[in-house]
Amino acid sequence: MELKYFRLIKTIVEEGNLANSSERLFLTQSALSHQLRELEERLGFKVFNRTRNKWELTQEGIELYKLANKLFSSIDEVFTNIRDIKGSSKSSIKLSAECQSFFHSIPSFIQKMGILYPEINIDVALGATHQSISQLLSNEIDIAIVTAIPDSDKLFNTPVFKDEIFAVMHKENPLNDLDFLDAGHFGEIHLLINSFPLEGVAVYEQFLKPNRIHPTKISAIPFTEITLSMINANMGIMCAPKWQLKSFHLSEDVVFKRIGKNGLKRTHYLVVKEEVRNRKYIHDFISNFKEEFLNL
Repeated sequence: MELKYFRLIKTIVEEGNLANSSERLFLTQSALSHQLRELEERLGFKVFNRTRNKWELTQEGIELYKLANKLFSSIDEVFTNIRDIKGSSKSSIKLSAECQSFFHSIPSFIQKMGILYPEINIDVALGATHQSISQLLSNEIDIAIVTAIPDSDKLFNTPVFKDEIFAVMHKENPLNDLDFLDAGHFGEIHLLINSFPLEGVAVYEQFLKPNRIHPTKISAIPFTEITLSMINANMGIMCAPKWQLKSFHLSEDVVFKRIGKNGLKRTHYLVVKEEVRNRKYIHDFISNFKEEFLNL
């Protein structure tokens, strides 16, 4: 049973409902509801008896809640002990990125850091990138790369760089005749994304969802090479910053189209817990990361 389910049970009990839990975990109510339904299906029993305004643990749920408290108490104790350890020069950083575009560039950065700072071990958490902030708060990761400043006084954020997301398509796609794409143009396309849920897809969350637009078809393809092959065959459109595709050989038939009249721009932030921001290895990581990605 994954740690995220224990966090969900504990938070719903402490917050009293799904709406407050959503704010605390930085996830939508829909995502939390899906997560809870998935858990109960796996377990084969209900964790909560719920009505419109009341959430009560079942007998089985009470036992899981007790276990959740023990787990997180143990985790907090372990990390407190680790922070208190003195005299060791070695440090470990676990990193996750909300935008999976980073996973194309991070390995080379980690390699450079390994040469400059052999005492710092950097690991990348590849799963559940849309939960980076909740993972950071529960000490599952040490640094998160996100595109929105989290609302928590327990966290410190610093801007890294800005970029722009483009619609990547075949030159024979009818939309290539336009100067830029409005939200409505996405209603008739086959959108190629890296992975679900849609809450983790920037073009959907920042551009399509506010305009209540849903593409005709959405396919999740975890490999950029396959996505580009489909675009070369004029079988869909992906949305990505240009720097993400620098390492790929792009066909001359592939074109970039601006999203929205002023472009779909975003700022990326490094986020760490406030209590660790001044530690030397964290400071060194942030400084080098900014320098590495400054000119993307």
